[in-house]
Amino acid sequence: MRDRTEAIESMEQLALVWRAMVLDRDPHADVRDLPGIAVRWADSRFAFWNCVTLTEVDADPALLGRRLVQAADIMRAKKQPGFLWLFDDLLGDEARAGVRSAAEKAGLAYGFPGTGMAGDLLPVPEPSHPDLTFARVTTEEQLRAYADLNSRAYGFPLEHGRDGLLGSTLWKSRVHAYLGLRDGVPVTCAGTVEADGRLFVALVATAPEWERRGYGEAVTRKALYEGARATGLTRATLHATAAGAPVYPRIGFRPNSPMGFYGLKV
Repeated sequence: MRDRTEAIESMEQLALVWRAMVLDRDPHADVRDLPGIAVRWADSRFAFWNCVTLTEVDADPALLGRRLVQAADIMRAKKQPGFLWLFDDLLGDEARAGVRSAAEKAGLAYGFPGTGMAGDLLPVPEPSHPDLTFARVTTEEQLRAYADLNSRAYGFPLEHGRDGLLGSTLWKSRVHAYLGLRDGVPVTCAGTVEADGRLFVALVATAPEWERRGYGEAVTRKALYEGARATGLTRATLHATAAGAPVYPRIGFRPNSPMGFYGLKV
């Protein structure tokens, strides 16, 4: 039988951190813990702040099918699009084998893969990179640069990223959010935030024209270094995209559950 401990941790970290992020964006956001489903939906144009995830362990195909229909119904009731984040390792073996077809039947379309990761890796050495200097995000101008880097990296319009982050007190105070600057120009970014005895890594991005130079790894190390120094925490978690998945093991993260991101069928 699979050990689901870290997959459960990964799902719970998402639900906890996204509660704070979504309520930071809108104090009246839809934040609910339903049977088998966690809703974290700001109805923001920044699609990552519109999230539903399934929370049961070892769901069989029938239960998975019902939960997927419920999740799709929740998503259809919203103005802005978002994602169902599905942790494959939480599912029973039979349900996991048929998850793509079950999602299609519920009206959901597979978007892209991800991977939950965690590690007892802190503290990390103080990072450096010959091309970069680092600056903590404390101003609206810096937060705008952070938002724009995420929009460019993930293919969102710039105004969508700005809708997700501008005006945030949380990102300028509680999140250890850092920009990596090349010749004074922001080219990469990463943040960490304390969550139930862990540091959660969030919204790592690099400008497309500056990828594959180690910038994302360097700024992630900086956010981890400063977050650990401030909190004394030793464990960190994150959810990696396909682009980031090869980077994080070099820092000390271990993959746990594969993830799928699903949107509503168009």
